[in-house]
Amino acid sequence: MLDFPRWKIVSILVLLAALMALAIPSFFPESQTKSWGWIPHPRINLGLDLAGGSYLLLEADTNDLINQRVTQMSEEVATRLKRATPRIDIGDISTRDGKVSFMLRDVTQVDAAREQLQSLTTGAGLTGQRDWNIEVFDGTRFVMTPTKAGIDEKINQAMGDATEVVRKRIDELGTREPTIVRQGTDRIVVQVPGLQNPQALKDLLGKTAKLEFKLVDESADPAELAKGNAPLGSQILPYPGNPRGIPLIAVKRSAIITGDKLINAKQSNDPTTNAPEVVITFDSEGGKRFAKVTQANVNHPFAIILDNQVISAPNINEPILGGTASISGSFTVDSANQLAIALRSGKLPVNLKVIEERTVGPDLGKDSITKGIRASAIAVILVIAFMLVTYGRFGLYANYAVVINVVVIMGVLALLNGTLTLPGIAGFVLTIGTAVDANVLINERIREEQRRGRSVLQSIELGYKEASRTIFEANITHAISGLIMLLLGSGPVKGFAVVLLIGIATSVFTAVTFTRMLVVLWVRRARPSHLNI
Repeated sequence: MLDFPRWKIVSILVLLAALMALAIPSFFPESQTKSWGWIPHPRINLGLDLAGGSYLLLEADTNDLINQRVTQMSEEVATRLKRATPRIDIGDISTRDGKVSFMLRDVTQVDAAREQLQSLTTGAGLTGQRDWNIEVFDGTRFVMTPTKAGIDEKINQAMGDATEVVRKRIDELGTREPTIVRQGTDRIVVQVPGLQNPQALKDLLGKTAKLEFKLVDESADPAELAKGNAPLGSQILPYPGNPRGIPLIAVKRSAIITGDKLINAKQSNDPTTNAPEVVITFDSEGGKRFAKVTQANVNHPFAIILDNQVISAPNINEPILGGTASISGSFTVDSANQLAIALRSGKLPVNLKVIEERTVGPDLGKDSITKGIRASAIAVILVIAFMLVTYGRFGLYANYAVVINVVVIMGVLALLNGTLTLPGIAGFVLTIGTAVDANVLINERIREEQRRGRSVLQSIELGYKEASRTIFEANITHAISGLIMLLLGSGPVKGFAVVLLIGIATSVFTAVTFTRMLVVLWVRRARPSHLNI
């Protein structure tokens, strides 16, 4: 029992002191801890329900995604059949009713066309189906229809990519501990603590950020544009800032370059006018392509298009070399910065719209914190009083463990850069209540051994030894429940599980190892002949 070496005592005290020290910055305002310089100052982040902030529920436009896929497939079909050897001639491709259809000009090429189209389809996950059905009618008319398995796989992939893009954009805003999780098949939940005005966030997440550079069709007749008629091979796009006064412009359908070739985008200022602009940098392939096109089209305008709307259509006065270009328009510093963030984080693979929005005020969060602290304080006081009255000195040691355990939990949360939510506070209070369970078992077992006539040392040794087995088994089942909530839960459930799991580990350590150390030190010093417990 008394075999408790000095190195072990020092190790326990140093570990607990270090973990308790990690909790100290969380008691000071963040503005004050930033001035501590080299001194580490991890702190507990407050969740949406405590710090206030914004909640958005985003829903994907899956119909638009399907239309995009059909359009993309029609382009792939045209390219593949055109490049086939020998070339396979077809008529106009139709994308009506969500299907890709066309007619062969030469009936003898049916098998060759089917082979080429088959190579454009893939397996839809583990369903055993293809992502497209290929059918031939009347011997020459091909119809390609997306399968349900293919659509589901495409939506799942797009939502996964969209979630990551949303995460990157929010991280660029500099917010702390946002919660971004998928809900169902086509929704994303976004919670940003501390953000009281969600409009900037909505504007940022609402941008698909599909960037394209296309040549302007200078042959277009303004009168025909007003009627919605574009020259062959061109399309009409909205151009709100058109200096000609017509909010429309005709551009070539094929893009010079797209945002996929971007490697960076940042807000800057025009060196001539000092107006805000966005400077973009292409990768090596994109830079070469952009330089080649601008060299061939000097003195001709090109359009900068974002989400199918022309931002500006400058004239190419000289070849644009070096792989950089600037996007100018009626930007403010904030709007230019938002566009740069959207471009850096990549384009959204699917349009997202806000279908639910909530703002939690800081006053509500402050009230929750106050009530949570009050509940925790009451729990600590009642537990301390009960243990002190019931077990005397051994209850005092258990109380030391409870107080230290509370601070250690905060230190571990800060070390993990964790987020404390209102359910997390509930986990805190629950941990305080259960933290003395181990000491109750130990103390009752010591009482039992004393009634059997054991000596002081034997009673204490057997009390800790026999009770420890029960303590560990009980807490393992407790931890399994918390682990399941952590892995399968989300939001508040996960916050509760994190605090609970940390509390289980720290309470077992403080209640068993720390209190045993205190008892050993007392027994060595006092050499009691009997116990009052």
